[in-house]
Amino acid sequence: MWLPCGCTSKSVATFFSRRVFRSYFHVWGRRRCNVTAFMPEAAGFDGVSDRAALQDFSVSNSESFWAAVARQRLTWITPFTTVQDCDLSRGKIKWFGGGKLNVSVNCLDRHVHTCPERVALIWERDEPGSEVKVTYRSLLEMTCRLGNLLRRRGVKKGDCVTIYMPSCPLAVASMLACARIGAAHNVVFAGFSAEALAGRIRDAESNTVITVNQGVRGGKITELKRTVDSAVENCPKVQQVFVAMRTENPVAMTARDVPMEEQEMMKEDVVCEPAVMDSEDILFMLYTSGSTGKPKGLVHTQAGYLLYAALTHRYVFSYHDDDVFGCVADIGWITGHSYSVYGPLANGGTTVLFESTPVYPDPGRYWETVQRLKINQFYGAPTAIRLLLKYGDEWVQKYDRSSLKTLGSVGEPINTEAWEWYHRVVGDGGCPVVDTWWQTETGGICITPKPCDPDAEIIPGMAMRPFFGIKPVLMDTEGKVLTSNNTTGALCIAQPWPGMARTIHNDHQRFIETYCQPHPGVYAFVVLKKVVDVEEADLSKQLKHMVSKKIAKYACPDYIQFVQRLPKTRSGKIMRRVLRKVVERDLNGLGDLSTLDDPAAVEEIIQGHCELCG
Repeated sequence: MWLPCGCTSKSVATFFSRRVFRSYFHVWGRRRCNVTAFMPEAAGFDGVSDRAALQDFSVSNSESFWAAVARQRLTWITPFTTVQDCDLSRGKIKWFGGGKLNVSVNCLDRHVHTCPERVALIWERDEPGSEVKVTYRSLLEMTCRLGNLLRRRGVKKGDCVTIYMPSCPLAVASMLACARIGAAHNVVFAGFSAEALAGRIRDAESNTVITVNQGVRGGKITELKRTVDSAVENCPKVQQVFVAMRTENPVAMTARDVPMEEQEMMKEDVVCEPAVMDSEDILFMLYTSGSTGKPKGLVHTQAGYLLYAALTHRYVFSYHDDDVFGCVADIGWITGHSYSVYGPLANGGTTVLFESTPVYPDPGRYWETVQRLKINQFYGAPTAIRLLLKYGDEWVQKYDRSSLKTLGSVGEPINTEAWEWYHRVVGDGGCPVVDTWWQTETGGICITPKPCDPDAEIIPGMAMRPFFGIKPVLMDTEGKVLTSNNTTGALCIAQPWPGMARTIHNDHQRFIETYCQPHPGVYAFVVLKKVVDVEEADLSKQLKHMVSKKIAKYACPDYIQFVQRLPKTRSGKIMRRVLRKVVERDLNGLGDLSTLDDPAAVEEIIQGHCELCG
């Protein structure tokens, strides 16, 4: 689960997964290789002769590394003048200052100039065998028409457009159209309820929503337009809803609804002037699921995010031109943003948009798709791999998977059994499996077995190696960096990188407290002896003041949680281990609660902790 952590100084400041990790960062192989063929920018890095030295350089000479790849890999309208301006102790994160660019130009126009008929998107529709291929030229035209439509309907630079759509070309065009005209986008997973959608629309302050009439997944129809109608009833700022047609079934339309495709988009020109965007202008916000409290709108900006998505896509998966990249994540998640859309398109790649499920119409769906589309890199979730493992090898071996070169895992740690099946059966023992560690806040993959030297070992079920520019450290409960093996601690990242989130929308203080505060926050549980007629917030301030005055300011707890009772054994012993696990958000580590006098007390404490800390 999660461990609240942070840093003791601004040089060791940001952490984005707070899971407890074993202290095992496998060293890079030291075999010499042609490092400039691997990364051309390395030719300008003094003393870099192999990939291990390249990794070292990317951390110790971070500014030189990121400046070189940014100049080479992105197309700039105005070159940047400073590489970074970061102070993580204050949550200040700025990259490529002074630089101007447009993300849609980097994802589309520059590739249309060199390879207009290359396939950009392969839409693997829910109906097997009905895939749709979209070239870079066609995707640019679709994006421009939609960008012009949004502009004509009043969407301005700096606005935020909410997108509630399944994975499809028009959803990607919607994201890129926002980027083209300088609007931010807020993609909401098309499986979320009307209530969850409404909360995200309101928090993002969107006045425009883009959706489809219905969704199709696993052979079932979902009423997405109806969900939007219900959501916007509680979103007074919404002025217009653009509605595309995924199915031929008509849906009820209101005065605020705009039929998008034939009636409106086709009226627009195929040329749309791209907005000139600052490196640190908002590209998109993406909300966490909110499973531990109020959803957080993580903000990602233009240049740094795009560069990091592109670089990780190319080097983690060994992506080469003319490969077909198959990420089966929905675009509503950060994985879909970074590795179905922005990373592949920035690299001029061919990317698959998967609309269906791993078991529709049968458990061979993934592998039939690999055979039919000749997918070279396959990126999926351990949950799906474990599910398919139960159906046996025959559903995999039924299909030709010889096109596969790399297998990826994302979303959670992959257990050894699933990893080995994935490697042995799906990959026929010939494809490396990259178990990737990252999340919404990081923007892209941070720890992963690749890139590494060709003969470097990959250990099943371990992410293993930091990506370029990433410096992971383990910290103990006193905020000290741990360097020994066979230990546990909070996984932190010791220096900023371009792809990281910049803030939480409308709540920068929460961003600082969650990701940049000293490690760890002192946490106190308080049981009142009797009912007192004082607000908990006021009582908390009084207690903190008392601790600061009577003991010391450093001992003042960051959080005080008032509870009705504490978890105790039948003999009356307080189960401090259970309290610690709740604070660490390691609910899987609570252990056996059957010995407690009243196990319900734990559920009450968990709920209270979520309400207090979010």
